[in-house]
Amino acid sequence: MVIVLILLLVMTLLGVASMRGTLLEERMSGNLFNRSLAFQAAEAALREGEAMALRKPKFPAQGCTASGLCAAQIAEIGRLERWLDPAFSQWANASVVPGSDAGTAHYLIEDMGLAPNWPGCNREIPASSACQSHRYRISARSGGAGRAEVLVQSQVIVP
Repeated sequence: MVIVLILLLVMTLLGVASMRGTLLEERMSGNLFNRSLAFQAAEAALREGEAMALRKPKFPAQGCTASGLCAAQIAEIGRLERWLDPAFSQWANASVVPGSDAGTAHYLIEDMGLAPNWPGCNREIPASSACQSHRYRISARSGGAGRAEVLVQSQVIVP
């Protein structure tokens, strides 16, 4: 009788341990699903921002506009980049969100100035007119309250 009770106790402990593992796996798969939705929404916002940058929008001389267009930021010690600053609020709302459950998606386009199209072209004499093009950094983020937050970036050179 005692052996049967001990075996019953061991089987109960094994059942509880397997249930705990199953619940953990379910929670992990739910988190992965949330992150996947947020990543897809951030990618869609990034593509929308890239399309906007290719149209060569008018950037402000300094600061940012309400539509997410920002002038080059002057680097300062201890100052966060705009896309890392949680207090920054001038992100443009993305209109393309692939999942309704993905949260909100935003993008930001920063004017990074002119950049050489090929190495050393800016040192050539005489300088070629096709040497330099505008370079933009596009940052996109997606996430909601209690959801995974994803930030993606790309750089676009527009001739």
